[in-house]
Amino acid sequence: MNIKILLAVAGLTPQVVTETLYAMHRQGDTLPTAIHILTTAEGYQRARLTLINDGWLTRFYKDYRLPQPAFSEHSIHVLQKADGEPLNDIRSQSDNQAMADGITEWIRTFTAEPETALHVSIAGGRKTMGFYAGYALSLYGRQQDRLSHVLVSADYESHPQFYYPTPYSQVIYGNDHSRKPLDTQHADVILADIAFVRLRHGLDQALLQGKSSFSESVQNAQHTLAPANLTIDLSNRRIIAQGLTVKLIPADLAFYLWLIERQTVGQPEPTCPSDGAPDADYASEYLHHYKAINGELGGADRTIVNLRQGMSKNFFEQRKSRINKALNQTLNQAARPYLIVPVGSRPRTRYRVALSKEQIQIIHSTEN
Repeated sequence: MNIKILLAVAGLTPQVVTETLYAMHRQGDTLPTAIHILTTAEGYQRARLTLINDGWLTRFYKDYRLPQPAFSEHSIHVLQKADGEPLNDIRSQSDNQAMADGITEWIRTFTAEPETALHVSIAGGRKTMGFYAGYALSLYGRQQDRLSHVLVSADYESHPQFYYPTPYSQVIYGNDHSRKPLDTQHADVILADIAFVRLRHGLDQALLQGKSSFSESVQNAQHTLAPANLTIDLSNRRIIAQGLTVKLIPADLAFYLWLIERQTVGQPEPTCPSDGAPDADYASEYLHHYKAINGELGGADRTIVNLRQGMSKNFFEQRKSRINKALNQTLNQAARPYLIVPVGSRPRTRYRVALSKEQIQIIHSTEN
Protein backbone atom coordinates (compact mmCIF):
# COMPACT_ATOMS: atom_id res chain seq x y z
CA MET A 1 0.00 0.00 0.00
CA ASN A 2 1.33 3.46 -0.95
CA ILE A 3 -0.37 5.38 1.88
CA LYS A 4 -0.55 4.12 5.45
CA ILE A 5 -2.79 6.21 7.66
CA LEU A 6 -2.90 6.18 11.45
CA LEU A 7 -6.28 7.48 12.62
CA ALA A 8 -6.36 8.09 16.37
CA VAL A 9 -9.56 8.71 18.30
CA ALA A 10 -8.35 11.01 21.06
CA GLY A 11 -10.10 13.06 23.71
CA LEU A 12 -7.98 14.78 26.35
CA THR A 13 -4.97 12.46 26.01
CA PRO A 14 -3.13 13.21 22.73
CA GLN A 15 -0.17 11.15 23.94
CA VAL A 16 -1.98 8.04 22.65
CA VAL A 17 -0.63 9.04 19.23
CA THR A 18 3.04 8.88 20.23
CA GLU A 19 2.42 5.83 22.41
CA THR A 20 0.89 4.01 19.43
CA LEU A 21 3.77 5.04 17.17
CA TYR A 22 6.32 3.85 19.73
CA ALA A 23 4.55 0.47 20.12
CA MET A 24 4.42 0.03 16.33
CA HIS A 25 8.12 0.87 15.99
CA ARG A 26 9.07 -1.43 18.87
CA GLN A 27 7.37 -4.46 17.30
CA GLY A 28 8.75 -3.75 13.83
CA ASP A 29 5.58 -2.51 12.12
CA THR A 30 5.74 -0.15 9.18
CA LEU A 31 5.02 3.32 10.52
CA PRO A 32 2.29 5.48 8.95
CA THR A 33 2.96 7.95 6.17
CA ALA A 34 0.16 10.19 7.47
CA ILE A 35 -1.46 10.75 10.86
CA HIS A 36 -4.98 12.01 11.55
CA ILE A 37 -6.80 12.62 14.83
CA LEU A 38 -10.54 12.69 15.52
CA THR A 39 -11.34 14.64 18.67
CA THR A 40 -13.46 17.28 20.42
CA ALA A 41 -12.88 21.05 20.45
CA GLU A 42 -10.86 20.85 23.67
CA GLY A 43 -9.05 17.76 22.41
CA TYR A 44 -8.02 19.73 19.31
CA GLN A 45 -6.34 22.39 21.47
CA ARG A 46 -4.51 19.78 23.56
CA ALA A 47 -3.29 17.86 20.51
CA ARG A 48 -2.14 21.01 18.72
CA LEU A 49 -0.37 22.48 21.74
CA THR A 50 1.40 19.30 22.83
CA LEU A 51 2.08 17.33 19.65
CA ILE A 52 2.86 20.33 17.43
CA ASN A 53 3.66 23.47 19.44
CA ASP A 54 5.46 21.65 22.25
CA GLY A 55 7.01 19.32 19.66
CA TRP A 56 6.28 15.92 21.19
CA LEU A 57 5.63 14.27 17.83
CA THR A 58 8.79 15.66 16.25
CA ARG A 59 10.74 14.73 19.39
CA PHE A 60 9.63 11.10 19.11
CA TYR A 61 10.78 10.83 15.49
CA LYS A 62 14.10 12.51 16.25
CA ASP A 63 14.73 10.32 19.33
CA TYR A 64 14.29 7.18 17.25
CA ARG A 65 15.79 8.61 14.04
CA LEU A 66 12.71 7.98 11.96
CA PRO A 67 11.31 9.88 8.96
CA GLN A 68 8.44 12.09 10.03
CA PRO A 69 5.01 11.57 8.39
CA ALA A 70 2.54 14.12 7.07
CA PHE A 71 0.92 15.83 10.07
CA SER A 72 -0.20 19.37 10.87
CA GLU A 73 -2.99 21.13 12.72
CA HIS A 74 -5.14 20.43 9.64
CA SER A 75 -4.77 16.73 10.42
CA ILE A 76 -6.62 17.22 13.72
CA HIS A 77 -10.33 16.99 12.95
CA VAL A 78 -12.94 18.32 15.36
CA LEU A 79 -16.18 16.35 15.37
CA GLN A 80 -19.26 18.51 14.94
CA LYS A 81 -22.73 18.78 16.43
CA ALA A 82 -25.84 18.38 14.28
CA ASP A 83 -25.92 22.17 13.77
CA GLY A 84 -22.32 22.25 12.54
CA GLU A 85 -20.85 23.71 15.73
CA PRO A 86 -17.69 22.08 17.18
CA LEU A 87 -18.43 19.23 19.58
CA ASN A 88 -17.05 20.03 23.05
CA ASP A 89 -18.56 17.05 24.84
CA ILE A 90 -21.39 14.55 24.49
CA ARG A 91 -24.30 16.10 26.39
CA SER A 92 -27.35 14.86 24.52
CA GLN A 93 -28.66 12.14 22.24
CA SER A 94 -28.23 14.46 19.25
CA ASP A 95 -24.56 15.01 20.22
CA ASN A 96 -24.11 11.26 20.46
CA GLN A 97 -25.68 10.73 17.02
CA ALA A 98 -23.63 13.55 15.47
CA MET A 99 -20.42 12.07 16.88
CA ALA A 100 -21.30 8.61 15.53
CA ASP A 101 -22.08 10.04 12.09
CA GLY A 102 -18.87 12.09 12.04
CA ILE A 103 -16.63 9.16 12.94
CA THR A 104 -18.42 6.92 10.43
CA GLU A 105 -18.00 9.46 7.63
CA TRP A 106 -14.27 9.94 8.31
CA ILE A 107 -13.64 6.19 8.29
CA ARG A 108 -15.74 5.75 5.14
CA THR A 109 -13.64 8.48 3.50
CA PHE A 110 -10.28 7.02 4.57
CA THR A 111 -11.25 3.54 3.34
CA ALA A 112 -12.59 4.74 -0.03
CA GLU A 113 -9.16 4.80 -1.70
CA PRO A 114 -7.95 1.27 -2.62
CA GLU A 115 -4.27 2.21 -2.27
CA THR A 116 -4.55 3.19 1.40
CA ALA A 117 -4.22 1.05 4.53
CA LEU A 118 -5.99 2.45 7.58
CA HIS A 119 -4.90 1.77 11.17
CA VAL A 120 -7.49 2.96 13.68
CA SER A 121 -6.37 3.44 17.29
CA ILE A 122 -9.15 3.61 19.88
CA ALA A 123 -6.86 4.15 22.86
CA GLY A 124 -7.97 7.72 23.59
CA GLY A 125 -11.24 9.59 23.87
CA ARG A 126 -14.50 8.63 25.49
CA LYS A 127 -15.47 4.96 25.48
CA THR A 128 -18.34 5.76 23.13
CA MET A 129 -15.92 7.36 20.66
CA GLY A 130 -13.82 4.22 20.65
CA PHE A 131 -16.92 2.05 20.25
CA TYR A 132 -18.17 3.99 17.24
CA ALA A 133 -14.72 4.02 15.62
CA GLY A 134 -14.43 0.25 16.02
CA TYR A 135 -17.96 -0.31 14.76
CA ALA A 136 -17.44 2.02 11.78
CA LEU A 137 -14.25 0.16 10.85
CA SER A 138 -16.19 -3.10 11.05
CA LEU A 139 -18.69 -1.65 8.56
CA TYR A 140 -16.18 -0.09 6.14
CA GLY A 141 -12.86 -1.79 6.87
CA ARG A 142 -11.01 -3.79 4.23
CA GLN A 143 -8.53 -6.64 4.52
CA GLN A 144 -5.56 -4.27 4.83
CA ASP A 145 -7.10 -2.20 7.64
CA ARG A 146 -6.32 -2.59 11.32
CA LEU A 147 -7.80 -1.79 14.73
CA SER A 148 -5.70 -1.44 17.89
CA HIS A 149 -5.40 -0.18 21.44
CA VAL A 150 -2.26 0.67 23.44
CA LEU A 151 -1.62 -0.69 26.92
CA VAL A 152 0.59 1.50 29.11
CA SER A 153 2.05 0.49 32.48
CA ALA A 154 -0.03 1.89 35.34
CA ASP A 155 2.37 4.58 36.64
CA TYR A 156 2.64 6.18 33.20
CA GLU A 157 -0.91 5.77 31.91
CA SER A 158 -2.60 9.15 31.22
CA HIS A 159 0.36 10.94 32.81
CA PRO A 160 0.44 14.50 31.38
CA GLN A 161 4.26 14.43 31.07
CA PHE A 162 4.55 10.99 29.49
CA TYR A 163 4.30 10.61 25.71
CA TYR A 164 6.44 7.54 24.95
CA PRO A 165 9.30 5.54 26.45
CA THR A 166 12.41 7.55 25.65
CA PRO A 167 15.66 5.87 24.48
CA TYR A 168 17.45 7.71 27.31
CA SER A 169 16.78 8.42 30.99
CA GLN A 170 14.22 11.11 31.69
CA VAL A 171 12.67 11.60 35.12
CA ILE A 172 9.06 12.59 35.67
CA TYR A 173 7.07 12.41 38.89
CA GLY A 174 4.07 10.28 39.71
CA ASN A 175 0.69 11.69 38.79
CA ASP A 176 -0.72 10.92 42.25
CA HIS A 177 -0.16 11.90 45.87
CA SER A 178 3.06 9.83 46.07
CA ARG A 179 4.87 11.99 43.47
CA LYS A 180 7.42 9.20 43.17
CA PRO A 181 10.15 9.63 40.55
CA LEU A 182 9.66 7.65 37.32
CA ASP A 183 12.08 7.06 34.49
CA THR A 184 10.32 7.26 31.10
CA GLN A 185 12.75 4.82 29.49
CA HIS A 186 11.42 2.06 31.77
CA ALA A 187 7.76 2.45 30.82
CA ASP A 188 6.01 -0.47 29.13
CA VAL A 189 3.85 0.33 26.12
CA ILE A 190 2.27 -2.55 24.22
CA LEU A 191 0.15 -2.46 21.08
CA ALA A 192 -2.89 -4.74 21.34
CA ASP A 193 -4.52 -5.61 18.02
CA ILE A 194 -8.30 -5.93 18.12
CA ALA A 195 -9.95 -8.44 15.78
CA PHE A 196 -13.07 -7.19 14.03
CA VAL A 197 -15.62 -8.61 11.60
CA ARG A 198 -15.50 -6.98 8.17
CA LEU A 199 -18.98 -6.26 6.84
CA ARG A 200 -18.03 -3.95 3.97
CA HIS A 201 -18.92 -6.51 1.28
CA GLY A 202 -22.56 -6.39 2.39
CA LEU A 203 -23.03 -2.63 2.22
CA ASP A 204 -24.92 -0.89 -0.55
CA GLN A 205 -22.57 0.76 -3.06
CA ALA A 206 -24.39 4.05 -2.45
CA LEU A 207 -23.25 3.94 1.18
CA LEU A 208 -19.67 3.14 0.18
CA GLN A 209 -19.45 5.94 -2.36
CA GLY A 210 -21.48 8.72 -0.72
CA LYS A 211 -22.02 10.29 2.66
CA SER A 212 -24.15 8.21 4.99
CA SER A 213 -25.07 8.23 8.65
CA PHE A 214 -24.04 5.64 11.20
CA SER A 215 -27.62 4.41 11.56
CA GLU A 216 -28.04 4.08 7.76
CA SER A 217 -24.86 2.02 7.51
CA VAL A 218 -25.90 -0.25 10.39
CA GLN A 219 -29.39 -0.73 8.97
CA ASN A 220 -27.94 -1.62 5.59
CA ALA A 221 -25.62 -4.19 7.13
CA GLN A 222 -28.51 -5.67 9.10
CA HIS A 223 -30.48 -6.17 5.88
CA THR A 224 -27.55 -8.11 4.46
CA LEU A 225 -27.06 -10.29 7.54
CA ALA A 226 -30.76 -11.04 8.11
CA PRO A 227 -31.98 -14.57 7.28
CA ALA A 228 -33.08 -14.95 3.66
CA ASN A 229 -36.82 -14.50 3.30
CA LEU A 230 -38.73 -13.99 0.05
CA THR A 231 -42.23 -12.61 -0.42
CA ILE A 232 -43.82 -12.61 -3.87
CA ASP A 233 -46.63 -10.09 -3.59
CA LEU A 234 -48.84 -10.55 -6.64
CA SER A 235 -51.43 -8.06 -5.41
CA ASN A 236 -48.86 -5.29 -5.78
CA ARG A 237 -46.77 -6.95 -8.52
CA ARG A 238 -43.54 -6.98 -6.54
CA ILE A 239 -41.11 -9.19 -4.69
CA ILE A 240 -39.65 -8.38 -1.28
CA ALA A 241 -36.26 -9.79 -0.31
CA GLN A 242 -34.27 -8.89 2.84
CA GLY A 243 -37.03 -6.39 3.56
CA LEU A 244 -36.33 -4.51 0.30
CA THR A 245 -38.64 -4.21 -2.70
CA VAL A 246 -37.21 -5.48 -5.98
CA LYS A 247 -38.92 -4.08 -9.05
CA LEU A 248 -39.63 -6.52 -11.89
CA ILE A 249 -41.67 -6.04 -15.04
CA PRO A 250 -44.66 -8.46 -15.32
CA ALA A 251 -42.84 -10.75 -17.77
CA ASP A 252 -39.92 -11.17 -15.34
CA LEU A 253 -42.14 -11.44 -12.26
CA ALA A 254 -44.14 -14.22 -13.94
CA PHE A 255 -40.93 -16.11 -14.81
CA TYR A 256 -39.65 -15.85 -11.23
CA LEU A 257 -43.03 -16.98 -9.86
CA TRP A 258 -43.10 -19.89 -12.32
CA LEU A 259 -39.66 -21.04 -11.20
CA ILE A 260 -40.44 -20.60 -7.48
CA GLU A 261 -43.80 -22.38 -7.65
CA ARG A 262 -42.23 -25.38 -9.37
CA GLN A 263 -39.85 -25.62 -6.42
CA THR A 264 -42.53 -25.24 -3.74
CA VAL A 265 -44.76 -27.97 -5.19
CA GLY A 266 -41.87 -30.38 -5.73
CA GLN A 267 -41.64 -30.27 -9.54
CA PRO A 268 -38.21 -30.80 -11.13
CA GLU A 269 -36.12 -27.69 -11.65
CA PRO A 270 -36.42 -26.58 -15.29
CA THR A 271 -33.63 -26.88 -17.81
CA CYS A 272 -33.00 -24.18 -20.35
CA PRO A 273 -34.71 -25.18 -23.65
CA SER A 274 -32.35 -26.24 -26.42
CA ASP A 275 -31.60 -23.83 -29.22
CA GLY A 276 -34.27 -24.22 -31.91
CA ALA A 277 -36.45 -26.47 -29.70
CA PRO A 278 -38.86 -24.29 -27.68
CA ASP A 279 -40.68 -26.03 -24.83
CA ALA A 280 -44.49 -25.90 -25.08
CA ASP A 281 -45.13 -27.13 -21.52
CA TYR A 282 -42.90 -24.45 -20.05
CA ALA A 283 -44.68 -21.83 -22.11
CA SER A 284 -48.12 -23.02 -20.96
CA GLU A 285 -47.13 -23.00 -17.28
CA TYR A 286 -45.46 -19.62 -17.58
CA LEU A 287 -48.40 -18.01 -19.41
CA HIS A 288 -50.77 -19.11 -16.65
CA HIS A 289 -48.80 -16.91 -14.23
CA TYR A 290 -48.21 -14.13 -16.73
CA LYS A 291 -51.90 -13.69 -17.54
CA ALA A 292 -52.80 -13.72 -13.84
CA ILE A 293 -50.32 -10.90 -13.25
CA ASN A 294 -50.77 -8.88 -16.43
CA GLY A 295 -54.46 -9.55 -17.06
CA GLU A 296 -56.20 -11.40 -19.86
CA LEU A 297 -56.07 -8.27 -22.01
CA GLY A 298 -52.35 -8.83 -22.19
CA GLY A 299 -53.01 -11.69 -24.63
CA ALA A 300 -52.16 -9.54 -27.63
CA ASP A 301 -48.83 -8.34 -26.30
CA ARG A 302 -45.38 -9.34 -27.49
CA THR A 303 -44.74 -11.76 -24.61
CA ILE A 304 -47.77 -13.88 -25.59
CA VAL A 305 -46.80 -13.78 -29.26
CA ASN A 306 -43.21 -14.85 -28.52
CA LEU A 307 -44.45 -17.92 -26.65
CA ARG A 308 -46.89 -19.25 -29.23
CA GLN A 309 -44.40 -21.84 -30.38
CA GLY A 310 -43.19 -22.57 -26.85
CA MET A 311 -40.55 -21.12 -24.50
CA SER A 312 -37.31 -20.61 -26.40
CA LYS A 313 -33.75 -20.69 -25.14
CA ASN A 314 -33.42 -16.95 -25.77
CA PHE A 315 -36.58 -16.17 -23.78
CA PHE A 316 -35.45 -18.34 -20.84
CA GLU A 317 -31.97 -16.85 -20.68
CA GLN A 318 -33.17 -13.28 -21.13
CA ARG A 319 -35.67 -13.55 -18.26
CA LYS A 320 -33.10 -15.21 -16.00
CA SER A 321 -30.48 -12.56 -16.75
CA ARG A 322 -32.86 -9.63 -16.22
CA ILE A 323 -34.12 -10.98 -12.90
CA ASN A 324 -30.63 -11.63 -11.55
CA LYS A 325 -29.53 -8.16 -12.64
CA ALA A 326 -32.45 -6.53 -10.79
CA LEU A 327 -31.73 -8.57 -7.66
CA ASN A 328 -28.04 -7.68 -7.69
CA GLN A 329 -28.71 -3.98 -8.23
CA THR A 330 -31.14 -3.79 -5.31
CA LEU A 331 -29.61 -6.24 -2.83
CA ASN A 332 -25.89 -6.25 -3.71
CA GLN A 333 -24.16 -9.01 -1.71
CA ALA A 334 -27.44 -9.97 -0.04
CA ALA A 335 -28.82 -11.07 -3.43
CA ARG A 336 -27.05 -14.43 -3.44
CA PRO A 337 -29.84 -16.65 -1.96
CA TYR A 338 -32.44 -15.13 -4.33
CA LEU A 339 -30.57 -15.49 -7.61
CA ILE A 340 -31.54 -18.01 -10.28
CA VAL A 341 -28.53 -20.33 -10.33
CA PRO A 342 -27.51 -23.42 -12.32
CA VAL A 343 -27.51 -26.84 -10.68
CA GLY A 344 -25.73 -29.86 -12.15
CA SER A 345 -23.58 -30.14 -15.25
CA ARG A 346 -24.28 -29.79 -18.95
CA PRO A 347 -26.25 -30.84 -20.90
CA ARG A 348 -28.74 -31.42 -18.07
CA THR A 349 -28.11 -28.22 -16.14
CA ARG A 350 -31.20 -27.18 -14.19
CA TYR A 351 -32.06 -23.83 -12.64
CA ARG A 352 -33.38 -22.95 -9.22
CA VAL A 353 -33.42 -20.37 -6.44
CA ALA A 354 -31.47 -21.47 -3.36
CA LEU A 355 -34.35 -21.04 -0.91
CA SER A 356 -36.36 -23.60 1.00
CA LYS A 357 -40.14 -23.73 0.91
CA GLU A 358 -40.22 -22.28 4.44
CA GLN A 359 -38.35 -19.17 3.28
CA ILE A 360 -40.90 -18.34 0.59
CA GLN A 361 -44.28 -16.65 0.88
CA ILE A 362 -46.57 -16.04 -2.10
CA ILE A 363 -49.37 -13.51 -1.68
CA HIS A 364 -51.89 -14.08 -4.47
CA SER A 365 -54.00 -11.31 -5.96
CA THR A 366 -57.32 -10.73 -4.17
CA GLU A 367 -59.02 -10.91 -7.55
CA ASN A 368 -57.97 -14.54 -8.07
